[in-house]
Amino acid sequence: FPKDDASKDVHLTAFMTYKAGMTHVARLVDKPGALIHKKEVVEAVTVLEAPAMVAVGIVGYVETPRGLRSLTTVWAKHISDECKRRFYKNWYKSKKKAFTKYSAQPESDMETELARITKYCSVVRVICHTQIGAINIRQKKAHVAEIQLNGGSVEDKVNKAKDLLEKEIAIADVFSQNEMLDVISLTKGKGF
Repeated sequence: FPKDDASKDVHLTAFMTYKAGMTHVARLVDKPGALIHKKEVVEAVTVLEAPAMVAVGIVGYVETPRGLRSLTTVWAKHISDECKRRFYKNWYKSKKKAFTKYSAQPESDMETELARITKYCSVVRVICHTQIGAINIRQKKAHVAEIQLNGGSVEDKVNKAKDLLEKEIAIADVFSQNEMLDVISLTKGKGF
């Protein structure tokens, strides 16, 4: 994740998307001194599909001499089935009991854990899952990932994370138009 800058507003640092395919674009090259300067070139581009993510948890990390250590995790009260599928090897045979006891806990337990994160942690990450049902693939099991919150104080981060819980996060909330991004892949390539 990018380096944290406390002077900026609290913001998410990543977003999960799916590869929809590839195409090509013609663009003008701006490279003074090169032979192709001010000429049109055709380049391959990848098209990504980005359905809104849903935040389902908050993780607080403490800095130790051996690196970051997770202190505690707070989960949302309502977690969708497509996210719960990720925690099972065989969904249709299972009793589907994941998070039933956790969601029955009183609200005060959640508040005490959030207070612990605010007091002791230096890094706050949000657990998000994709809405895999919104895209046209056979898979029903959502992808789950931790995404770091950067900017502001730890208290600001915890408040922002709490606001995001159980809400949809659109890609426009994370990145702006024409922003330069790094892209990494989570799953292995399938050859297209």
